[in-house]
Amino acid sequence: MSILRIILAIILPPLGVFMTVGIKGAFWLNILLTILGFIPGIIHAVWVIAKHDD
Repeated sequence: MSILRIILAIILPPLGVFMTVGIKGAFWLNILLTILGFIPGIIHAVWVIAKHDD
């Protein structure tokens, strides 16, 4: 499941974060980062997924 979330984070970063934490602060931050620049959104999404990976 983690591989799927990382692939989704590269294609559409907020979706990967949503699948990991739901609609919380990290999700809204990721939307903002993705709007400001696609690469920061990807980096944040991969970081959130790696942090919450059990």
